[in-house]
Amino acid sequence: METAEQISARMKKQKAKKTKAEVLLAKALWHRGIRYRLNYKKLPGSPDIAITKYQIAIFIDGEFWHGKDFERTKRSIKSNQEYWIPKILGNMARDRKNQALLQQEGWIVLRFWSREVEKDVDHCVEEILDFVEHQKEGSTHYWRV
Repeated sequence: METAEQISARMKKQKAKKTKAEVLLAKALWHRGIRYRLNYKKLPGSPDIAITKYQIAIFIDGEFWHGKDFERTKRSIKSNQEYWIPKILGNMARDRKNQALLQQEGWIVLRFWSREVEKDVDHCVEEILDFVEHQKEGSTHYWRV
C-alpha cells in the first residue's frame, strides 16, 4: 500500500500537456496530412488538438481525471475522497460547459479517452478523418455520440 507521500509524488508527475496519447494522435494526424494547433488557447477549454480549418476540437481525456465510468470508479478512490470526488465532478462539469461553448461557436467536438488512443490510434485517426471529410462536404449533421 502506498503512503500519502508516495501518492502525492506520483500525482505531481502527471502531465497536463504533451501526454503520450496526445503526442501519438498528433503525430498520426500530421503524417496523414492534417494540420492543427496544439492546446489552442483561443478556444474554450484549450483543446488538445484543434483543426482550425475544419473547426474540429479534439480532447484526449485521462480516464481518472475526467471521470470515465465515474459512478462505478468513485468507489475505488480510497484516499482523500473528500478532495478527489468533487475535483473530478468539477472537471466533468467544466468539460460539459466547454463542449457546449465550442458547439455554440460552430465547432465539432471530439473526445477520446487516453487509453482508447494508445490502444488503437489508427481507429481514432480514421474517425477524425471522417469528420474532416464531412466538413469538406459542408455537412453539419454528422456528430459523434
